[in-house]
Amino acid sequence: MAGALQRGLQAEGFAVDVAGDGPTGLELARHGGYDAVILDIMLPGLSGYRVVSALRAEKNWVPVLMLSAKDGEYDQADGLDCGADDYLTKPFSYVVLVARLRALLRRGAPERPSVLTVGELTLDPARRRVTSGGEEIVLTAREYALLEYLMRRPGQVVSKTELLDHVWDASIDTAPNAVEVYVGYLRRKLGRDALETVRGAGYRLRSA
Repeated sequence: MAGALQRGLQAEGFAVDVAGDGPTGLELARHGGYDAVILDIMLPGLSGYRVVSALRAEKNWVPVLMLSAKDGEYDQADGLDCGADDYLTKPFSYVVLVARLRALLRRGAPERPSVLTVGELTLDPARRRVTSGGEEIVLTAREYALLEYLMRRPGQVVSKTELLDHVWDASIDTAPNAVEVYVGYLRRKLGRDALETVRGAGYRLRSA
């Protein structure tokens, strides 16, 4: 499979290196300066999950497309939560694989950590766990969704309308003051200074 992919991608004009096991793949990804990585999960020595987790922990943002026979929805969710950018199951369409690879290359490699950190506050989407200064904070589902949206935009002013559009279900009639109410709940759990109200504009999550 690896050899066939290498030949096919080379025919498309890509320069391709192949690693036969997880540790070798991790070292190549660390030091090879690649534009993208196609990564299997079930690799000798080190699983694809651990490879991509290690890269993201080192702030290596090379785009990763996971390619695996593990086609369960939880397998795919685990791969994406570990830091992969896309997931394709075997058997797959080669045409679709190349198209997805090109899409990853167009996006480049911006920072997209699998664990969000703002100051002493951390949020782990895979484990749905929030800590502040090392202490776990228990949030409701709505509080969690609101905090995650703000943590993905640290230092930015986010309007009430944007929060209603992205955190609340558009099909449900939501009270106009819902955002203010849940911002108040978060302040009680995170500290009053964690969330700043920018009058006439919205809310900003402070980084310190």
